[in-house]
Amino acid sequence: MSDPSRDRDDPYAGRRPTSHERMSGQPWDASYEDGPAPWDVDGPQPAVVRLASRGAFTGPVLDAGCGTGENALHLAAQGLSVVGVDVAATALAIARGKADDRGLDVELTVADALRLERLGRTFASVLDCGLFHTFDEQERPEYVASLATATRHGGTAYVLCLSDVGSDLGPHPVSRGALTATFDESTGWAVVSVEEERIETRFHDHGAPAWLATVRRR
Repeated sequence: MSDPSRDRDDPYAGRRPTSHERMSGQPWDASYEDGPAPWDVDGPQPAVVRLASRGAFTGPVLDAGCGTGENALHLAAQGLSVVGVDVAATALAIARGKADDRGLDVELTVADALRLERLGRTFASVLDCGLFHTFDEQERPEYVASLATATRHGGTAYVLCLSDVGSDLGPHPVSRGALTATFDESTGWAVVSVEEERIETRFHDHGAPAWLATVRRR
């Protein structure tokens, strides 16, 4: 039996720290405790706005690694049913405050992206904005398998991640080959497209190089 006092002192809430957390020596929650994180740009990512304007998302939508919720809130404002999950409770508290201020109905809950089967539900569309590149080569297959458990057959996931082309940003910048290999057919996914994109940050006037992958659950 676990020691309750020890559990309260565990910043990882009993889960295994990710490679990014091991590299930084801090849980994800710490990124949100002293002001905005570098990827918090006071609005949804332009790439997500463009996707939504094209009708790319069908509800219910899962925003995996939603952070402070700007992308999830943008999709909810379009009338979509949205669930945002993150391991950072502080980020989710900020997101809930925004949802209340804007009068938007979004479900925001603490969940481990490597254990999405614990949600006990599936989604027609999934958004991963800035999460995939936080996982190393050993974690990515585990994440993709987790994502499959939460995505309906025939559903679509949109993965926006930092690219290794012209940048060394992020804990694990992603090559096009690594992206397509991780979502290959043996994992229950089919890659529809991989396009060059940008991720807005607080430190780049025109965004950082990124990939936008569209993958379909088989």
